[in-house]
Amino acid sequence: MLVTRMLRQMVGRTVAPACSCRTTVLPVRFLGISPPQVPAGANSHSASFSETDLPRVLITGGLGQLGVGLANLLRKRFGKDNVILSDIKKPPAHVFHGGPFIYADVLDYKHLREIVVNNRVTWLLHYSALLSAVGEANVSLARAVNITGLHNILDVSAEHNLRLFVPSTIGAFGPTSPRNPTPDLCIQRPRTIYGVSKVHAELLGEYYHYRYGLDFRCLRYPGIISADSQPGGGTTDYAVQIFQDAVKSGRFECNLQASTRLPMMYIEDCLRATLEIMEAPAESLSMRIYNVNAMSFTPEELAQEVLKHVPEFQITYRVDPLRQAIADSWPMNLDDSNARKDWGWKHGFDLPELVTTMLNFYGSHTRVAQAN
Repeated sequence: MLVTRMLRQMVGRTVAPACSCRTTVLPVRFLGISPPQVPAGANSHSASFSETDLPRVLITGGLGQLGVGLANLLRKRFGKDNVILSDIKKPPAHVFHGGPFIYADVLDYKHLREIVVNNRVTWLLHYSALLSAVGEANVSLARAVNITGLHNILDVSAEHNLRLFVPSTIGAFGPTSPRNPTPDLCIQRPRTIYGVSKVHAELLGEYYHYRYGLDFRCLRYPGIISADSQPGGGTTDYAVQIFQDAVKSGRFECNLQASTRLPMMYIEDCLRATLEIMEAPAESLSMRIYNVNAMSFTPEELAQEVLKHVPEFQITYRVDPLRQAIADSWPMNLDDSNARKDWGWKHGFDLPELVTTMLNFYGSHTRVAQAN
């Protein structure tokens, strides 16, 4: 009888006379064991936290390039036990013992609901995705993880009134987008399943915000460079591999043309930007999806900077047609003026600082390995 009454209420809302106000009608899928969590007419955001009411954070796809670092940053801010890392892979020992870790498959909607309810999750940061080149090699899996998984995350987040962050990327743009610079709002016609899934995520996240009041937030990341994770199949991963090879052998073979310019960012800036957009007051956000950027360079420019530290370094080029075609369809530079204006975004690392930091990291680790 309870379900019947709820269905009647839902039907009653859908046939109400049209008006200019926002009417919240949750998908029938939300009618589970508990009643819908999003109030009728919702157009507000999740309540901000106080010192005594810290967010309870779930990170999906947490063993990728960004998840572990993000978990460490959020645990320092909100406490170790308030940030749950999750993935479908077995974590290394230091990650498992570094804070709460659970198994979470984004394709399992019922289990996602159980995780959110049992752990009283209030923030969800969704990083489960197949990247550009890997996605092209397995389109059906990319479609399942990047699109079906997103649908599950959106439904769970709307049902339980979560603050949801879904990263987007320069891959959400295409060859018909303006490339230098690329603004927040422009034509988006990507030609990879990764890019298509990111545009889908942006539009559907915005729709859930305006339709159901979901506190959806999104950043379009440039290429992210980090020293503490292995390249994961992305087109910009050459800018990570180059440092490993420079320290190890003094040589690097690049799979992109020397003149291929792409926007890039050091991981520390990326993680900080993510925390800042999540903490930004709702009234300061003029949009739900922002470009963020730090620097823009070519493989040749990066190699020249590496040469200042490793004089014997040599770079050669063997272009991968797939990756090159992807890179040629992406922005050369991102216009992130709205992020800087609305919530005060500022990058901290430029190209010289990036190269120094990465080479110092790999150099010190190589010396330790040799000593051992």
